[in-house]
Amino acid sequence: MELITLKGRKLYLLMKIICGTSFMMYGYDAGVLGGVLLHPPFLEAIGNRTGDYVIPMIVASYDLAACVTAIGVAFFAFNIGRRGTVVLGKIVAIIGSVIQASSYSVSQLIVVRLCTGFAIGCISSAVPTYLNETGIEIGDRGPANAFNAILLISGVPLAYWIDYGFTFSDAQWSWRVPIIFQCIFAIISGGTMWFLPDTPRWYYARNRFEEGDAVLAQLNDTDVDSEKVQYTRREIMANIEAELEANSSLRWQDFLTSGIVDNTRMKIVRRICICFWMPMIREWMGSSLIAYYSSVILSTVAKPSLVSLLSGVLNIFFTLGCVPLYFTVERVGRRSVLLYGAIAMTVLISAFTALVATGPGHPAIQWASIAIIFLFLATFGYAWQGCVWWYCSRHLRTHLSTLGAEIAPLEYRHIGAGACATGEWLMTFITVFAGPIAFARIGWYFWLWVISCNVIAIVFVYLLCPETGGKTLEQVDYLFIDTRFAGLRKDFDVTPEDMEEYAMSEKQRKDDLKEDLD
Repeated sequence: MELITLKGRKLYLLMKIICGTSFMMYGYDAGVLGGVLLHPPFLEAIGNRTGDYVIPMIVASYDLAACVTAIGVAFFAFNIGRRGTVVLGKIVAIIGSVIQASSYSVSQLIVVRLCTGFAIGCISSAVPTYLNETGIEIGDRGPANAFNAILLISGVPLAYWIDYGFTFSDAQWSWRVPIIFQCIFAIISGGTMWFLPDTPRWYYARNRFEEGDAVLAQLNDTDVDSEKVQYTRREIMANIEAELEANSSLRWQDFLTSGIVDNTRMKIVRRICICFWMPMIREWMGSSLIAYYSSVILSTVAKPSLVSLLSGVLNIFFTLGCVPLYFTVERVGRRSVLLYGAIAMTVLISAFTALVATGPGHPAIQWASIAIIFLFLATFGYAWQGCVWWYCSRHLRTHLSTLGAEIAPLEYRHIGAGACATGEWLMTFITVFAGPIAFARIGWYFWLWVISCNVIAIVFVYLLCPETGGKTLEQVDYLFIDTRFAGLRKDFDVTPEDMEEYAMSEKQRKDDLKEDLD
């Protein structure tokens, strides 16, 4: 049976599984090298070069490439589609994994890490938008992206455990097999994605109306002429029209103001800036540092024989923290999860820092600090790992957004996604590269920076992030017409008729302005 013939919930379930598998490869690729960094055969392959900058550059080059790719996604992703961007990433990932597994020098490893970084940049930008734009019910997006986050984080401990098993051997294949193993994820998910349709919103935005109608009917498991399909179609088309009117006043110079001064009615610039800054702040909060260098952090407390084991358990806690989000996000709301999660994480990381500062020479205090790190990562997994991906993807609702698909306008959804991924990978690169150097130079004082960033996250969410739960992608635009702080905005309901009226008012306003100028 061809995959394209699946309909309704079965089709969307397949989409969720394939997107989740893509993100599991993303998590696996992020963690697999960290588990072999101290493995003698790996060090032998790179000539036993262990200078302060060698290992950080090998690890962080991947994040740098993903950052650059995320910027480039804004220029080509809308043309090839959400689906096409994912498939491109899978092809490059397979090539990069094969070359990386056959590397015998630092320079070769850095080059192929750049290659795999390009692949992950494509995948991390396109998958959240694909999920958001194929969900047919308001309640689809939250659980689907929570499931995605669970599989993403599951890839990290999976990589650590596979590394742990292979490190009992001193042969060269003991670190090469775990690296090439990720090709399995790429082949399965990329091969299946090839036979799946793109999103109806992307087809409509590209004026491919018949294909958009067909996919919308397929996802709803009903006829094109059904009321449900036609209602959704009207909602999407009215929103595209409203955004086109809003876009007419948008200039590239507006982005230089970072969204502080935003004269567009739907606050397009501000929303894209939120998509950029939110994942950057998330990386400042300490999760990537702990995930990438868990073995280094744990080595200050545990015996060398226990470090790999504890690293695997730590990342399992990270994964388990994501699970409750699947069942609660639509009831609790995105904003509440982000806000109260940041408060809890601030308390935990402050306690951890205090224990680290007083812990040397006191094993009980050191083990208590490790216990808090377990709780911190579990809390982060619940509050900030999944929510950021689809909150930003929903904020930017235009053609520019892939990662920023929930708050981004449709016309800029691939740009919002690119902005989100750029912020994510830029700060991940800086953190992963500079983190171990900072630990070596200033010790526990580095955690004071992490505490301050968790406080910044609280303020950011309270002031700028309205609640998007319970809204269609088309209704989110209208949250930003209200200029008050996010915590003061009231709930509302917007119909396609309201959107059409708004589009007409924007057109009339522009015509009146043109007449006045004439």
